Amino acid sequence: MSLENKQILLGVTGGIAAYKTAELTRLLIKAGAFVRVVMTRGAQAFVTPLTFQALSGEPVRTELLDPEHEAAMGHIELARWADLILIAPATANFIERLATGRADDLLSTLCLASASPIMLAPAMNQQMWKQQATQDNIKILQQRDINIIGPAEGDQACGDIGPGRMLEPQEILSQAEQHFHTGALACKQILITAGPTREPIDPVRFLSNRSSGKMGYALAQAAVEAGATVTLVSGPVVLATPRGVKKVSVETAEEMYSTVLENINHADIFIATAAVSDYRPAMTATQKIKKSSDNFTLELQPNPDILAEVAALETPPFTVGFAAETESLEKHAQEKLKRKKLDMIAANPVNNHQGFDQNENQLTVFWSDGKQHFPLTSKHKIARQLLNLIAEKYHSK
Repeated sequence: MSLENKQILLGVTGGIAAYKTAELTRLLIKAGAFVRVVMTRGAQAFVTPLTFQALSGEPVRTELLDPEHEAAMGHIELARWADLILIAPATANFIERLATGRADDLLSTLCLASASPIMLAPAMNQQMWKQQATQDNIKILQQRDINIIGPAEGDQACGDIGPGRMLEPQEILSQAEQHFHTGALACKQILITAGPTREPIDPVRFLSNRSSGKMGYALAQAAVEAGATVTLVSGPVVLATPRGVKKVSVETAEEMYSTVLENINHADIFIATAAVSDYRPAMTATQKIKKSSDNFTLELQPNPDILAEVAALETPPFTVGFAAETESLEKHAQEKLKRKKLDMIAANPVNNHQGFDQNENQLTVFWSDGKQHFPLTSKHKIARQLLNLIAEKYHSK
């Protein structure tokens, strides 16, 4: 497991265990996560912000009413950014404030302002942990689906022995990794297409489009995390293959078409993220076409419709299409959903520099009797949201 491309908001509160959080930061970065640190005033009495800035490579946030960041509502942006809010150590005081809904500093405000999951690693004196007030607060947070990890038992800084030690950084890392590995599509075979295709005009020129492949690669990674066996049929991109994914590289639409048909019989789910060229040159020159002052006419012929052919199979997989639109997004997506007899279609706007070749995306997903909108966020985050929806509809079907 890893935390590749996960966005972790790491909260540090005022306990002696804060010194261990420096090592946790290093481990999170090593596991592939992007980490932003928020410290309470109490935490700064134990470890300096400069330590976490050096380890994370990001400025450390400490104040709610920071004029530099709040001019653009920085705390709201930070709350939306996080895939996971991880608080280590979480003191008895902070646990009480979170349970009662207080928002009197940056970290507690972020917890209230975010829809992201929250994970707490408590750390306190063993008697404080055993107190009924603390246990009542823990129960309240668990009822709100906040994940409490630990504490461990053992020697404490005050000289006591008992429960209240923060889990070791390696164990917290393992718990964070497990959070993203849902098993929602365990033992399922998923075939995904991604990226553009290139249709050659001559040996040095081709027709293509602006697709970067980022959405398809993010979906492949999310599918592995959901427990699936993933085959990724990819056009030409400059992206690293996600861990655990079998990639087959292709260039033209016809190559992608034949590769998909070779693998489709084993697929439980097919997700057609690729921006396949609709047309290709009717003739490809064997030598470079020389420039002249004359007009040049290029005759085009249609490429095979991979998505429609998969959906039309006698026993098709659960089939998900994508629709990149510059206008009338819902109308065009709904028409494509019905015309191609898809199980689901994810539509996104691509005008005004949205969608293509960007790190963020927004989607409106349609199926026969419903729809769901996913607002603008990172492609990795929206991929996990979409995979959860696909898993839900696949299992219900």
